[in-house]
Amino acid sequence: MPRPNAGTKGVPRADREEQILETATRLFGTLGFAATSVAAVAEPIGISKPMVYSYFGSKDRLYGACLRRAGEQLAVEMERIARTGVVGLERGLRTLDGIFVLLEPQPWMWRMLFDPTAPREGEAAEVMASYTARITALAHEGVGELMSLVGVTDALDVSAMVSVWISIFDSLVDWWLDHPDQDAAAMTQRCVRLFAAVTRADLGSVLA
Repeated sequence: MPRPNAGTKGVPRADREEQILETATRLFGTLGFAATSVAAVAEPIGISKPMVYSYFGSKDRLYGACLRRAGEQLAVEMERIARTGVVGLERGLRTLDGIFVLLEPQPWMWRMLFDPTAPREGEAAEVMASYTARITALAHEGVGELMSLVGVTDALDVSAMVSVWISIFDSLVDWWLDHPDQDAAAMTQRCVRLFAAVTRADLGSVLA
């Protein structure tokens, strides 16, 4: 009778690597870095723990690869929306909508990026810092455009509003993930209502 991990043979390396990354990202995002073992990653795929190490070398490097995979998806989606040319609140709403749609089938990806048990140094920390800077730059660009539309150009005002926007963005995504009965479309419409209430603006047609 074949061993449980014997199915490794015949699977192309790229396919096996993707299986490992997908499984590890889900576990890291659901259980957290500290509570996720390499054995737990290997078991549902039907491979051995040494095989995972042969691909990634260590748990920290595996986590770094998962962070890179998740961070790239999020950054690329935000950059795609920025290239459409929308500005102001519309850009903010479209960015939220894009992230909701991206995360709907893989909500654990967001949690992994904000894991308090994640390594604070080494490769994983460097990957995190890289994508944090990339996403913050996009936020700064978008907020800068929003502020200029209302005549505010003071650098400190823009910096403060970037911090406010990032906090709002994070809070909205976190709230949504705590309410899994709400789909991406419903959450986007909720954000439209919330933004309209705060700004007293007519945003009903922004995402129509």
